[in-house]
Amino acid sequence: MESSSDEDFVILACTNPNPIESEAESESKHKKDFLISTTDILSWDLHTILCSQTLQIHANRNRLIEQSSYFRGLLRGSFSESRLDCISIQWSLDTFVDVLKCIYGCPFHITPNNFIPLFEGALYFGVEMLLLKCKTWFSEVSSSEGSASLQLQLDDLIHIWKFGLECANDFLPKLCASFLARNFMWAMSSKLFVDVPYNLLLSCIEHPYLTVDSEMHLSDALLVWVDANAKQLENFIITSKDCHGIFRQIRVSLLPLWFAAGKRRSCHFSELPKESVDSIFKLISVPPINSMNGLGDGDLHNLRVRLTEYSKKVNLSGCPQITLAILLLSLLPSSYSIDPTLRKSVKHFTMNFGRLEREQCPISQGLPMLSFESVQEVDISKCPRLHLEAAITCFSKSFPSIRTLKAAYLLNFKTTSLHQLVQKCPLLCEVDLTIDISPLLPARVSVVSSSAAIAPLLSNKSVSVREHPGDVSSLKKSGQLLSNITKLTLEGRTDLCDLDLQCISKFCASLHDVNLKGCISVTDVGISNLICNCMKLHSIAACDTSFGKNSVLALCSSISSYYGNSSADDLGWNHNSLISNLQKLHIGGCKSVDETSLLELLSQTKMLKSLCLRDTQLVDQALHCFSGSSLEMLDISNTMVSAAALAHVVHGNPGLKCLNVRGCRNIFRQESNTSGGENYYLYKDLYLELGNCKLEEITLGWGFSYLSLESLQPAIMSLRSITVGLGGSLGEDALKRLPAACPMLESVILHFQVITDTIIMNILAYLRNLRVLALCYCLGDISMLSFSLSMQNLRKLRLERVTPWMNNNDLVILTQNCANLVELSLLGCKLLNSDSQKIISHGCPGLISIHLEECGEVTANGVSSLLDCAAIEDLLLRHNGPGIQKTFIFYAASKLPMLRKISLDVCDASEGDFDIPDYAERCFLSTVKIARCKSQRCNFNLSAHTHRTPVHEETLVLVWNSKNLLRTVVKERL
Repeated sequence: MESSSDEDFVILACTNPNPIESEAESESKHKKDFLISTTDILSWDLHTILCSQTLQIHANRNRLIEQSSYFRGLLRGSFSESRLDCISIQWSLDTFVDVLKCIYGCPFHITPNNFIPLFEGALYFGVEMLLLKCKTWFSEVSSSEGSASLQLQLDDLIHIWKFGLECANDFLPKLCASFLARNFMWAMSSKLFVDVPYNLLLSCIEHPYLTVDSEMHLSDALLVWVDANAKQLENFIITSKDCHGIFRQIRVSLLPLWFAAGKRRSCHFSELPKESVDSIFKLISVPPINSMNGLGDGDLHNLRVRLTEYSKKVNLSGCPQITLAILLLSLLPSSYSIDPTLRKSVKHFTMNFGRLEREQCPISQGLPMLSFESVQEVDISKCPRLHLEAAITCFSKSFPSIRTLKAAYLLNFKTTSLHQLVQKCPLLCEVDLTIDISPLLPARVSVVSSSAAIAPLLSNKSVSVREHPGDVSSLKKSGQLLSNITKLTLEGRTDLCDLDLQCISKFCASLHDVNLKGCISVTDVGISNLICNCMKLHSIAACDTSFGKNSVLALCSSISSYYGNSSADDLGWNHNSLISNLQKLHIGGCKSVDETSLLELLSQTKMLKSLCLRDTQLVDQALHCFSGSSLEMLDISNTMVSAAALAHVVHGNPGLKCLNVRGCRNIFRQESNTSGGENYYLYKDLYLELGNCKLEEITLGWGFSYLSLESLQPAIMSLRSITVGLGGSLGEDALKRLPAACPMLESVILHFQVITDTIIMNILAYLRNLRVLALCYCLGDISMLSFSLSMQNLRKLRLERVTPWMNNNDLVILTQNCANLVELSLLGCKLLNSDSQKIISHGCPGLISIHLEECGEVTANGVSSLLDCAAIEDLLLRHNGPGIQKTFIFYAASKLPMLRKISLDVCDASEGDFDIPDYAERCFLSTVKIARCKSQRCNFNLSAHTHRTPVHEETLVLVWNSKNLLRTVVKERL
């Protein structure tokens, strides 16, 4: 308590500067002006006193003079107020109260909402202590990481930055730029990112702490900002300021090829993508082992991957230009990118890595690798020129905290080296080694002949092959710890065998999630052994494998039968079998699973969230045995289940989000004497049950009609994807209402539907989030009017047998309106010709998948300008004219660094056949399909000249993996 004479006190009459608002609040709360004293400041009732228009504050004069330069000059100087007992102050009441709290040493809270008023108050009243507290608070908040930094929102940051400029305080703008640079990935995801002022954005991207997952993310964010600030750009150009200087901060040589190629038509960004593509191909032209020679002698700063101490993710996916040399330059001190002498040591290391490894020479002894301990995820998918063995060694040194490694679509990553990987990166929890699933799935093809050729060992390209480790006990004895991997994706790995699975199950005993989809070389016994050894599994994806009775038995058997005295409680399970704890089970296409096995499986699953049983022997009895209540995804396509059985499952799983029942003839099967309307009432229970769900994806077929869509209305308001296949018939009215019924649709795929211009225009006009549109074998009369609207958000377009009238002029309009396509499939556009290639490559330069079949004479003069789509990964050209060169496969693979899949037809070969590249010449290719036709006489041709039409005879399929080349001839047209 203060004890002084009245002469030591002064009355501070603080009035809110906004009387209208304050009076309204005062009247509504029936409050009067308050007289309070700083002697009771700790017990002030802020909620009550702040409702007043004016505060009469009895304050100690000396304390004010000591702590505030404003009051010091006012109360000690020659001002008339120095002799007054009452001083009037116009200021926000809540801010002034906090200023007084600071002056009198009382606690108060600084938040993003009151920071600027407090800082302004501290400056005006000259309260150094408050100014220091504000600076300290903002320094801590702007420098913090994790949840602490999230209390500062982007709009707060913008306001604080502007305030700092207004008050000529360099401290605040610098901290704002630093915070924005370190949290750029968070900021770019905000809707307010486009409101960031140009100068703040420029300071941010020039800041040494700028942290992004990849150069693509930085480029994308800047493009979004520029598009939203077009008028501001014009003003900068008028005042001769180089606004496009922000783009010059992008390291264009490190952009993914598909991204750079796709931006060549951007109105704001056209020159840099061209520069980027040229730079990428220049880097690619140098062999990886000599890549250091191809980097030049100048400053290589722009070839350094952007890494800071705050980096958490490193995304290099889709960058064929990335080599060991570029990776090393990014992980070494910046002097290595400038000093030619230091570069020689990098060059020596890249050229002699194999020998250094054999001599067990640690990388840290030769090169001073930097450590980025915050990095937890690295993505090197589709980086075919990166020396994987060396890259893993670099990761182990520079990213000691790495938890996730994505290395998808890299054939040279041998699965047998997984053990070596987890040894060098012991904290790894998730590994993705996905490759393309082979078209040679046993259940889908009829093999005529098959042969395999062993691939040569390419030590400079592949991860070293390590012998399978012994059992777990031997690993422990050798001091090698078991891995921490909980999620392992091996999708499409045809080189994976039972011995690999046995090895994996021993040193990855903590697996929770395993994906073996399309691993056609493993057996049922191999999969069952993996299940038995990985007792913590709760997610299994084994579609199109030999998963069968043995695997089912392993899932359903009690844990104790495999692990001795271990009980379910010891393992953290709720029940005594693995199946009872599974959350995901995908075994679609597994023909070895019979009805009895499916019945056993479904009767014991209680916790499943995702279930795929497509193309299996699933029947009603098995579905009726399913008692789970947590399903979110269900795929039972191409099975024989009925509407009643499906209704039973849906009734118990109201949280269902994704449903696929395409090809299920028994679900919506009409009786011979039942009309469409009556058919609806037969299955009303199913529709009612589905109506209780909130579906996001639905794939339907047989029996699905306009009435079905009407009855599902409550469930499909949030639908993002709809596919209607053979047997479904929505009708014109339902398709017209589709955008209104499902306004959030991003994917619309229609097969065998009756369509019109009005329907298509309605879909394209009102579904603004549409990214995928497929019209396949649809009936009806549509014209180019359907595609006259701009569809810049569209990424995938399939037009199969619906636009036979399309000519080059129509194609120009289509590509102009769909300039951002990444996948284009045209079938049956018979009026196209060789000029169409240039139209496609110029109009949609970012295409990664092109399928052209029966499209007139597109390839009659060979294939040239189509390959200007530099990032093509999947190319199908069939029955488009016999002009394709014999060496085309090799030529395309060498010209397109990302090409993995190519499909041709001998009918289009200018010399009657195609050369097949050997293992070394294949570049990045993993699959080649060459169809062959035979001539068949037309029985309905009565003219003198016999007319023969080509009919499919067989397909030669070449599939490469890390071990061999499999050459197979099948009857089907793949």
